Amino acid sequence: MLGLLMLASTAAMAQTGNPPMVTFTAQEDHKNMMEQLGIKALRPGPSGNESAPNHANYDEALANPYPNLPDVLTLKNGKKVTTPEQWWNQRRPEIVEDFEREVIGRVPKNMPKINWQVKLVDKEMVNRIPVIAKQIIGHVDNSAYPQIDVNIEMTLVVPTNVKGPVPVLMMFGMPGLPAPSAPTAAEVTRLNAALKDLLIKSDPSLKTILDEHPAWQPVTLPAVQSAFGLGGGAPGGRPGAPAAPAAGPVDVPGIAGVNNDPSSTQQLLAAGWGYCTISTASIQADNGAGLTRGIIGLVNKGQPRKPEDWGALRAWAWGAGRALDYLEAKEPAVDAKKVGIEGVSRYGKAALIALAFEPKFNMALVGSSGEGGAKLHRRNFGEAVESLTGTGEFHWMAGNFMKYGASDAKFGAKTPGDIPVDSHMLIALCAPRLTFISYGIPEQGDAKWLDQQGSYMATVAAGPVFKLLGKKDLGVSNDYNKEKMPPVNTPMLDGDLAWRQHDQGHQDQANMKWFIKWADQKMGRPAATPAVQAGR
Repeated sequence: MLGLLMLASTAAMAQTGNPPMVTFTAQEDHKNMMEQLGIKALRPGPSGNESAPNHANYDEALANPYPNLPDVLTLKNGKKVTTPEQWWNQRRPEIVEDFEREVIGRVPKNMPKINWQVKLVDKEMVNRIPVIAKQIIGHVDNSAYPQIDVNIEMTLVVPTNVKGPVPVLMMFGMPGLPAPSAPTAAEVTRLNAALKDLLIKSDPSLKTILDEHPAWQPVTLPAVQSAFGLGGGAPGGRPGAPAAPAAGPVDVPGIAGVNNDPSSTQQLLAAGWGYCTISTASIQADNGAGLTRGIIGLVNKGQPRKPEDWGALRAWAWGAGRALDYLEAKEPAVDAKKVGIEGVSRYGKAALIALAFEPKFNMALVGSSGEGGAKLHRRNFGEAVESLTGTGEFHWMAGNFMKYGASDAKFGAKTPGDIPVDSHMLIALCAPRLTFISYGIPEQGDAKWLDQQGSYMATVAAGPVFKLLGKKDLGVSNDYNKEKMPPVNTPMLDGDLAWRQHDQGHQDQANMKWFIKWADQKMGRPAATPAVQAGR
């Protein structure tokens, strides 16, 4: 059987001129990258279990083994950056190069084109707010390697009770219609009449059965509502309309923690914003075994990555950027100059990377992003560089990132202190655009593992770039080794760089109302009126 499969693969390669797709497990792909880099052994990552022998450090006295961060405004030749022109033309390109080579990987040149198609358009009511919801698919051109299909899935929802184009927050998560419309009672009656006619035409003998049971209906309104997962009618809506969704977390399935606020999507619509949800899985799988598939596998023609190739975080950010290209070109109801990106946890990492590397995004809400996001790599507190170089999450990063967890390699050993960049520089790449770093509290599920203090330090250290570009930062000193997090629920929202730690769990919907108010004010957009909020 194996011989037949090999012959088939060889024949396919001969016909297409393409190599057969490599099928690795995550462990095999990880081993392949270690061999490419000449790494013999990696340091194990810390355990999140505080009773384990290799538990993560949570002692602040031991948290800063590399206390001095690379200076965000010093060129590699040692000269200081003192003008915006030096930042844009010299320092920023240096930082981008280091991140792409060593941390997140490079997007390949000559990326395939995407053909966007609207799959479905639905008029819906969400909490008495009329909306247009669209399911949209981006078919990536796979003519260069037909063995792999990539179809980017997203849902766009915009309110129709707001004049003019609206700002939109793009959210990493599971696309889905918020409140699919169902037929009214009168429409169900018409459907039943048509169905009965079709039954009789297909089999005239069925007329006798239908005549014996004149009250029986092929379709009932409760059955339609059940099929769509709908309630018995929205307050103030038409009969048969879906019930308003309950308040609560709907944005990122699987995220734990306490949620006392309406869902982020409800808050956005009430404020006169639209939102767009985009599926990361439709861009690139969230596992190492998927690296020879998805968009990374497609451009590599089914072959394993090289050390500088992009990881899943950068691929998700790229996909979000291409979705924004579509919104700009094809959706006049969207104000393409006021589109933001949002995510929590691993999606928070991707949101920060998207704002840093996709220049069309105007703002970001970065939720509980931890290591690989806003947390400093150089911090020894909770999640560590070694957590992202092992077999579990290495696929998020460039292969080269693995070097900084190496204990035995042809180049010796490297530590987080050897990484030429750190997360404060990633945040600085977002300047001068609106950047909101959000966290919750460990007591409610936003674990210490994420290192809220280390992320605050990075945000403080990114401030000089915002100020250089004529924007306000957090409004504190930029001494990241001395500044401590403000008390929980303290809004630091005066600048274009913002921070707020809310008192809930591993989510950012508790900060959504703060984000919306802050972003509206910074964009010079009036707050939503009660009429807009109620959908009247």
